Amino acid sequence: MEKTRKLTVDLGERSYPILIGEGLLQAPNLFAPYIHGSQVLVVTNETIAPLYLKLVIDNLSAYQVDSVVLPDGERYKNLEILNYIFDQLLAKQHNRRTTLIALGGGVVGDMTGFAAACYQRGINFIQVPTTLLSQVDSSVGGKTAVNHPKGKNMIGAFYQPQCVIADTATLNTLDDRQLRAGLAEVIKYGLIGDADFFCWLEENIDLLLKRDSKTLAFAIHRSCENKAKVVSQDEREGGIRAILNLGHTFGHAIETAQNYSDWLHGEAIAAGMVMAAQLSHSLGWISEEDVCRTQALFECCALPVSPPALMTSDQFLELMAVDKKVTDGSIRLVLLKAIGQAVVTSDFDHKRLVELLQRN
Repeated sequence: MEKTRKLTVDLGERSYPILIGEGLLQAPNLFAPYIHGSQVLVVTNETIAPLYLKLVIDNLSAYQVDSVVLPDGERYKNLEILNYIFDQLLAKQHNRRTTLIALGGGVVGDMTGFAAACYQRGINFIQVPTTLLSQVDSSVGGKTAVNHPKGKNMIGAFYQPQCVIADTATLNTLDDRQLRAGLAEVIKYGLIGDADFFCWLEENIDLLLKRDSKTLAFAIHRSCENKAKVVSQDEREGGIRAILNLGHTFGHAIETAQNYSDWLHGEAIAAGMVMAAQLSHSLGWISEEDVCRTQALFECCALPVSPPALMTSDQFLELMAVDKKVTDGSIRLVLLKAIGQAVVTSDFDHKRLVELLQRN
């Protein structure tokens, strides 16, 4: 087992550790420091359950352990499926000292966290992300939510976990498409505030695609380090944290238009980040070379660099108007002043935005 890397998300009394390492799920008493009652409910999905559910349950022999297996996919991230978690908690008589364990990718993590925020007005939960995207992004920071047909993540809460346990060995069972989708979020961290990391990614992207364990571990650690730093400054997205949404206003519109089924989240935000870079160049903020470098890195990962051909500019604008960053009817976007320097702004020429959407 490689040495475990540890980071802390510094939020005062809500601070928690991120543990990153290979084979962590096989470590004895892994969860004990973060469970304060006698009951545990493991929430997972039908893809992950056959792979890792028994391994996790075997590590919880000192507790009353129950589980619920959700259907797999973004299209199931809704209030109807969320009730499966509440149904099991109530059927097994879990009290307010119970702990939920989110074993899976971003959908499982978001839904489990939201259930934890709501059940008996708040119970503890632990994130055990099993995809690259969830290990570097969605498991960290306390954003929990479900989708609505009219908008992604529109029903949710800020609610921090007790800890995040990222076992990099789980990436060995991740399919190539999901790995590439996760790399979109990794690249994001370079674009928004870490130009050195972006350069490192350009040099090491082939090793990441080949799943070199040391290279992946570094990329996960650096990504979590970047996110933890931002979240510690702005837990509830009142300011700087919004830069973590580079490409997401465009990307969420794509996902909603596709009914959360055809494109993975990482694929949609890859196209969205390229669109953000193109708009930034159109506004005269970044060079054409920066746009080309950005697009080329996503293309190396075989990720989309343009939106679905059938999406119209009117459809984009309608869906973008529902985005959580909209303030008093004004669309705010995360754009680039340089690679490694993102800004959140509504102070841009909206004609350029319409031109971009019509061109794409």
